[in-house]
Amino acid sequence: MRPGVRGTERSLARRAELIAIGRRLFADTPYDALSMDDIARQAHVAKGLIYYYFHSKRGYYLAIVQDSVADLVAFAASGVELPPVERVHRTIDSYLRYAEHHQAAYRTIVSGGVGFDAEVHAIRDGVREAIVATIAEGAYGRTDIAPLARMGLLSWVCSVEGAALDWIDRPELSRETMRELLVKTLGGALRAIEELDPAHPAPRPARRDT
Repeated sequence: MRPGVRGTERSLARRAELIAIGRRLFADTPYDALSMDDIARQAHVAKGLIYYYFHSKRGYYLAIVQDSVADLVAFAASGVELPPVERVHRTIDSYLRYAEHHQAAYRTIVSGGVGFDAEVHAIRDGVREAIVATIAEGAYGRTDIAPLARMGLLSWVCSVEGAALDWIDRPELSRETMRELLVKTLGGALRAIEELDPAHPAPRPARRDT
């Protein structure tokens, strides 16, 4: 392996390590409560190293949110080869698995501890739209849906965020039970959309031959 390639790999690994540390730090502590000195001390690195990779605390935080969002969207968008109803189930299960096994990252995405920040909010809005598109693709076979259908799915996604946050804080229900609950509430949203806009029929499970 060429020395330059090896150095690039080490640099990427170091950056990924700092992002993983930042996920934990910002998940448990409000953004404004952490100084760069605090971050460097808790990460056991020189402050200059964080500046080298991210230029500022804000740049560091945005990189953490963007990285977390990419992971969540990848998890939720899996299962493209499945039939529509099964894909919807897979999307919800993958979303919950991500929240359950990457709790710090999930909290960073949904309630990252900062005040109003247009860029951070835009990133969060982007992940919501990505999940809406994933559900739309699974439910309708397309992402170019009417405004009413989009709003119905977006309302459901926003409710899922709050429910998932509460669930990882108080895991009184199994993931399987949570998945079935969210599937049923999504079914209600899809049926409401169909009632108001018949051009967007709710998907039906495939009939099985007996």
